[in-house]
Amino acid sequence: MAIKSAISLAFISSVILVLVLGTDAGDIAIYWGQNGNEGTLAETCATGNYGFVNLAFLPTFGNGQTPMINLAGHCDPFSNGCTKLSSDIKSCQAKGIKVMLSIGGGAGSYYLASSDDARQVATYLWNNFLGGQAVSRPFGDAVLDGIDFDIEGGTNQHWDDLARYLSGYSKPDTKVYLTAAPQCPFPDAWVGGALKTGLFDYVWVQFYNNPPCQYTPDDIGNLENSWKNWTTDIPATKIFLGLPASPEAAGSGFIPVLDLTSQVLPAIKGSAKYGGIMLWSKYYDDQSGYSSAIKNYV
Repeated sequence: MAIKSAISLAFISSVILVLVLGTDAGDIAIYWGQNGNEGTLAETCATGNYGFVNLAFLPTFGNGQTPMINLAGHCDPFSNGCTKLSSDIKSCQAKGIKVMLSIGGGAGSYYLASSDDARQVATYLWNNFLGGQAVSRPFGDAVLDGIDFDIEGGTNQHWDDLARYLSGYSKPDTKVYLTAAPQCPFPDAWVGGALKTGLFDYVWVQFYNNPPCQYTPDDIGNLENSWKNWTTDIPATKIFLGLPASPEAAGSGFIPVLDLTSQVLPAIKGSAKYGGIMLWSKYYDDQSGYSSAIKNYV
């Protein structure tokens, strides 16, 4: 009888342990769009590796400019060639994957001249990519899940206004998700103010090309300290660790799979705000197989 009880208790304990450990399971977010050799969007989602796909980028907008997407070799927006992505976007969403439009990027012509400019950009994004209506929508009738702020230039003004205006379009049945990709030095020089609004759902922090706060071999102290800043002071639903998917994907900051799974993830997954890993980008992930190697640990 005592032996049976012990076995029962051990079984219950193991079930509880699995349930507890399961609660910190994270997602992988990927950037897709800046290399024509990275496969289609539908193929990207069919891998089963990603919970979020950021379409990169809308690099031209604001200050009276005509907004224009740039998806490298995937499609030609000037001839309405990107409407063919509509069915791909819907196939991703049918799998439960959130598809975001990433605005900005490392090389673009964008800034917001005023709060009114931010309002106009928000209206454009709503009507052309989200739940609104426009004569010629770049991705056809597909409705994206939200907007990703990858702001790495211009000015740091009015991004909080843009977040408020976009968030204003959310309804109980059609939420507009807001995400951001700040650099790991805290606070971020571009969207640090906007992130304080508390309107962002997911923040994938770029822990690369920033030696003071990124991983270095045999020393995760800088990364760990920066992670604590982000998870403590930013009122977002979840924070993601943003990484290059291969050594070639960034100037510095790549973390070998074994180091990530044995050192880094155990150090950061204890945070209630841990959301998973963001990778730049699908093309480099194809070369390295990084997401497939880490997905069972994320």
